[in-house]
Amino acid sequence: MADELGLTQDEREQMLPSGRQRLLHNRIHWAKFYMSKAGLIASPARGRFIATEKGRALLAKTPEKIDVALLVRETEFREFYRNESSTAGTDGGASEPVRTVAASTTPEEQIDAAYASLTSALRDELLERILENSPAFFEQLIVDLLVAMGYGGSHKNAAAQLGRSGDGGVDGIINEDRLGLDRIYVQAKRYAPANQVGRPDVNGFVGSLVGLGASKGVFVTTSTFSQPARDYVKHLAQRIILIDGRELADLMIEHQVGVRGYRTVEFKRLDEDFFSEE
Repeated sequence: MADELGLTQDEREQMLPSGRQRLLHNRIHWAKFYMSKAGLIASPARGRFIATEKGRALLAKTPEKIDVALLVRETEFREFYRNESSTAGTDGGASEPVRTVAASTTPEEQIDAAYASLTSALRDELLERILENSPAFFEQLIVDLLVAMGYGGSHKNAAAQLGRSGDGGVDGIINEDRLGLDRIYVQAKRYAPANQVGRPDVNGFVGSLVGLGASKGVFVTTSTFSQPARDYVKHLAQRIILIDGRELADLMIEHQVGVRGYRTVEFKRLDEDFFSEE
């Protein structure tokens, strides 16, 4: 099918936003399912699909494309789709789609898009709340995040390091592991979104690391880094990680710092092995 559609290698390998399934495979699955519900195809055996008499009759009309807008003209599919979308349909005899929003995407894509939208809103809200609080709160947030990520040992050990240095362009030091075999130097800038961190700021931080004989550093900001700043750290002897506001918020969400779950939805998938009699 990929050959027939003339898909490029990148298009064949494109994943859903969740990263759990290829977009092509997902689209094929739902195309089969929807056309089956519309009575256009049948499956005489596992992995085999044929056009029904209704399906062949539709193909004989050479439709420009077969999509949801076309399928809802079939009564059996319209009833199924109305129930699936939990949306009031048309007056029954009309040929208009029951639902037009995101009609060209599969349910998984719609779920992933909704999740991405909610995450984006949460990310913005996190950064707004960080900026509303004090620099001391921001320091503590960094401690909480680093500990949640497995650095610094305990909160007590991490807090004893971060915020104590305050000189030479370094805001703090934290253990890379629980045994303290290596240390990471931290610089944190609580900047407004429009106040971008440029190369001079990063250069000053790197210079401080050189003076301290340090090889690893993390520069965290609530705003963004300029491209020259990002390019600058790529070829240094020191390992410097730049974490901007977006990445900071994503790490907080991933490690549940400042956020908490409020709803969990589990989806089931058909177990093909269970129904196999081979």
